[in-house]
Amino acid sequence: MRDAGYTIRSMAERCGMTAHTLRYYERVGLIQPVGRARNGHRRYSEADEAWLNFLHCMRATNMSIREMQRYAELREKGDATSLERRKLLEDHQSAIAAKIGALQQAHALLTHKITNYKKIEERTRIGGPQPAGQELENELATAS
Repeated sequence: MRDAGYTIRSMAERCGMTAHTLRYYERVGLIQPVGRARNGHRRYSEADEAWLNFLHCMRATNMSIREMQRYAELREKGDATSLERRKLLEDHQSAIAAKIGALQQAHALLTHKITNYKKIEERTRIGGPQPAGQELENELATAS
């Protein structure tokens, strides 16, 4: 029993999670059973906080709970599993890199389309010459 440490509410706030998420993570084995105070309430340590911050980061990158469980299982086995843990993280990192590339392409396309719409709006606002026929269709095709 330990009365020192962080309550579930304060740890949830510190890690950007909910108390429900912390209980769930304990239930599914992502975190080991947390120490308890004399009153039976959970008390989290600094080490718990570091691990929870890591888990929060992995969830933010869309790592699945199953992958996180696998990593947690390997972590509990100690340094002998470092190669497997590194491989799991490298695979996840590669998936993130691919998603970042796709998002960068989408961002560039959106930037291009927004710029085209601004040009059309600017011409319309100042009453400049309005393109007609095929020229208008071409311009709208690049904007839409």
